[in-house]
Amino acid sequence: MLVVGGMLAMGNILGLPLALVFGTLIAATDPTSVVVLFRALGVPRRLSVLVEGESLLNDGTAIVLFNIMLAVALDGQFHVVIAIADFIRVATGGVVVGLMLGWMISRLIARVDDYLIETTLTTVLAFGSYLLAERLHFSGVLAVVAAGLINGNIGHQGMSPTTRIVIFNFWETLAFLANSLIFLLIGLDVNLSALLAHWQLILWAITAVFVARIIVVYGLSLLVNRLFESRIPLPWQHIIGWGGLRGAISLALVLSLPATLGDQRELLRVMTFGVVLFSLLVQATTMQPLVRWLKVATRPDGQVEYEMRHARLTAARAAEKHLANLHSQGLVSSYTYERLKPKLDESIESYADAVREVLRAVPKLESEEMDTTRREILRAQRSALIGLRQDGVISQEVLEELRAEVDAQLISVSAAEEVSLNVDQE
Repeated sequence: MLVVGGMLAMGNILGLPLALVFGTLIAATDPTSVVVLFRALGVPRRLSVLVEGESLLNDGTAIVLFNIMLAVALDGQFHVVIAIADFIRVATGGVVVGLMLGWMISRLIARVDDYLIETTLTTVLAFGSYLLAERLHFSGVLAVVAAGLINGNIGHQGMSPTTRIVIFNFWETLAFLANSLIFLLIGLDVNLSALLAHWQLILWAITAVFVARIIVVYGLSLLVNRLFESRIPLPWQHIIGWGGLRGAISLALVLSLPATLGDQRELLRVMTFGVVLFSLLVQATTMQPLVRWLKVATRPDGQVEYEMRHARLTAARAAEKHLANLHSQGLVSSYTYERLKPKLDESIESYADAVREVLRAVPKLESEEMDTTRREILRAQRSALIGLRQDGVISQEVLEELRAEVDAQLISVSAAEEVSLNVDQE
């Protein structure tokens, strides 16, 4: 917000209040197409998490800042302390509302076994958390994000496999329709002659966005690499910087600008449309060549075959577990259970042998899975230690000492993985 707004104000493109409004509405990134590309190319999971996580945080905070800056632009008054206090109040309140409602709905879902009702509950959670937060003058968007995080990580534990599939497909379709609607609105509203007439302003906006992107990505990466053990490699920084596409959120915000802004409203729309079009036509289309050129996609030989065999094994084990649950609940007769279980056990054993075969043939895959498993085991140990302390079984002193041991092992595993990653990139 500050970099983009400052550059546009200093270039006499916009007045400072409107420049800051543009800086907030263009701050939110839209990594959907980038993440899909990452999955297709086999980009490391950590990089995908960084890109998705940035968007998750940017969307909510950008919308909160947008509302604050828009109020400043309309009123003509700005008080730094009041603005900061409003941001903290609105953001924190929205997160708290979302966490509470997300936990309540997840507990309710755990008691229900009907995929239609459970899908409806997630819909009620999404709209209800937004409406309640807005009624309390908090951030509805952050409330929805927090509610989704809680329900997505806790609520699914009480869902049947059928419910998980239905809910996932339902929200995936809804997200696709929402994004399509935004771009349809922009297509109906955009004025090509206005874009061509204001090409210099659009170029200024694109330049300001990229300067801000460079400062944020490379500056924060430098800080992270100095302060933490887990480093962000330079090729990753290039990908994150170029992959900061602008899309649906920016379009939705600029379309929501009030008519009281007059001609400035149309100017902000043209600049936003120009930046988004550049993202779609230039950045999105060149991401794949950039990823391949930087050699960030590190899919070892046998990766696809391993994923196929591992997926079959996981699916067979899930089926066997679900069958046992159905039998224990009396929903499946013992006759049917005894007929199906041996077949599932045979499939599981066959798939397990196939997975072992490919892991032995590709040592890199074996090493990666071993490191991931070690990390998960250590995290489980850390969680168990915290539980013992909360139950009063061990003292705080013992907890600190044992937790330090586990953390040291975690750092060791992460360092070994980082060395392996650097070797592959070289």
